[in-house]
Amino acid sequence: MSKSYLIDLDGVIVRGSELISGADAFLDRLRQRHIKFLILTNNPLYTQRDLQHRLQRIGVNVTGEHIYTSALATAQFLKKQMPTGTAFVIGDSGLTQALHEAGYVLTDHNPDYVVVGETTALNYERLTQAVRLVSQGARFIATNPDPSGPGDGGLVPACGAIAAFIQSATGVGPYFVGKPNALMMRTALRYLSEHSENAIMVGDRMDTDIRVGTEAGLETVLVLTGVSTREMVRKFPYRPTRIVESVAELELE
Repeated sequence: MSKSYLIDLDGVIVRGSELISGADAFLDRLRQRHIKFLILTNNPLYTQRDLQHRLQRIGVNVTGEHIYTSALATAQFLKKQMPTGTAFVIGDSGLTQALHEAGYVLTDHNPDYVVVGETTALNYERLTQAVRLVSQGARFIATNPDPSGPGDGGLVPACGAIAAFIQSATGVGPYFVGKPNALMMRTALRYLSEHSENAIMVGDRMDTDIRVGTEAGLETVLVLTGVSTREMVRKFPYRPTRIVESVAELELE
């Protein structure tokens, strides 16, 4: 049986808004051989359909079912922890839709959780509400720990930075669901109906992708089209199973 693939998005398939050379052909090979795969992203901003459309515009032919975000992982985590719960959310449609589909009601009245993702419409009033609700006892969840991410014109603040604001004001730290929490890998594997022993994690970051794949019991492949270099690998106590220049040269198992 062919192994399934969990593939990081940024640095492996795309770099910012540009397709990485050969990534589209790699995904085509997976489809032609009927190999199961998911494209993973810590970015919770967009729905699966939104990301499908954005990828198709640059030549990546995937369906929404091939995409798995930290927002979806967060929604599945909350559904298991407290079915039909309530949440106050700082985030965009990728997160709010995932929570709605998990059976959650979004409210600012005594919610069970304060859930923080990323948003392009952050304002002081929403931050103040989140701070007060966490201070009053709402459980604090964040989709991912990334403090910043790529945007048009340079870096933009991401979920980790917003969560740090709330933590600084309340003294309460969030529970991060996304990478490098192995929980995201386990929910992604369940989504694929796959077992960790028959899956491979492909990523460009030693500190998130390779770490989380290792902790979840997957084989790991480091590609050198993103953040990490061969020299950086020596600094970590864990090692990828393989290192390749890009997914274009990755031999399928």
